Amino acid sequence: MNHSPESLKAFVLAASCGSLSAAARRLGKSQSTVSGAVARLELDLGVQLFERGPRQLILSEAGANLLIYAKEVLAASDRLTRHAARMASGQETRLTLALSDAYQPKQYEARLLELDQRFPDLQFECLLAEHADVLDLVCQGRAHLGLLAAQPTYSGDIAHARVPASAEFGLFVARSHPLAALQTVATEDLARWRALRLSSVITSDTPSDELFVSGARCWTAPDYLLLLEMAVLGFGWAALPRQLVTWYDSGQLQELQLPGWPKHVPVDVVWSRQHQLRPVAAWLLDRLLESI
Repeated sequence: MNHSPESLKAFVLAASCGSLSAAARRLGKSQSTVSGAVARLELDLGVQLFERGPRQLILSEAGANLLIYAKEVLAASDRLTRHAARMASGQETRLTLALSDAYQPKQYEARLLELDQRFPDLQFECLLAEHADVLDLVCQGRAHLGLLAAQPTYSGDIAHARVPASAEFGLFVARSHPLAALQTVATEDLARWRALRLSSVITSDTPSDELFVSGARCWTAPDYLLLLEMAVLGFGWAALPRQLVTWYDSGQLQELQLPGWPKHVPVDVVWSRQHQLRPVAAWLLDRLLESI
C-alpha cells in the first residue's frame, strides 16, 4: 500500500497545528484539499487518525501511534530528495545559514573551511539567531539551514536532525555580583537576583527555555553575546555557552556552582520541508551531521 507524501504531510501538519485550516495555510492549499488528503489516508490505513472536535483536532490513540511512523517516512523522503538534488544539475550560487552560539566555533570554522574549498564561488551568508528566530528564518526561506540548541518539539513543516557535538552551558555572573561571593549556590539564591535570558525577535512572548532557572525578575536579549555583555555589567546571572564565555568575557565573569550545572545541551540542524534543499545546502547538511 502506497501513501502519498501529500497525505502524510497533511496528517503531520494537522497534528502539529491542531486544525485543518492552519495546516492548509502552511501548505498553501485549500482546507478541503487538506481535509480530503487526511480522509484518504484514514481510509487507506483503516483507522481514524483524529477525534474531530468543534474547535480543535485531537489525535486519536491510533493517530498518536502512527504519527511517529509518518514523520519517519517524511524524514526518509527528505533524505531521498537531498541525494537526488546532489545528482541534479545546477547548484545554487548563494547559501544562508542561521547560526546559534550554542554551535561551537571549532566546529563552525571546520565546516566553513570545507565549504570554501569545495565551493569557492559560493556567496555565503551567516545570520546569528536563537531558538524561535532560527525556526522563523528557516520557515520563511530566509535561511536554508539553521543550527540551534535542540528544542523539545518542532512544527510539522520543520525537518530536524541531531548534530554529533553538544553545547555545554554554565551559570555566570560578574565577579563583582553578590552571587559570586557564594561558594555554592542554591535555586533560592538565584531567585533573589535578576535573571538574564533569551528573548525572541519575532514575538513579545519570552520563549520556553529548559536552561532557565526561575527567578523573580528578568531582563532579556535575543542572543547569548548580548546576555554575556549584560552579565559582565553586573545586571544579573545568565545561562551561557561556556565556550562563548571563554572567548569573550576576558575573565570578567565567574561561573556559579549549582547542582546539575554545567549542562550539556544537544544541538539540532533544521531545515524547511516547504523549501527543497539544493545541492550545496544538502552537502552542508550531510557534513554537519558527520563527526569531525
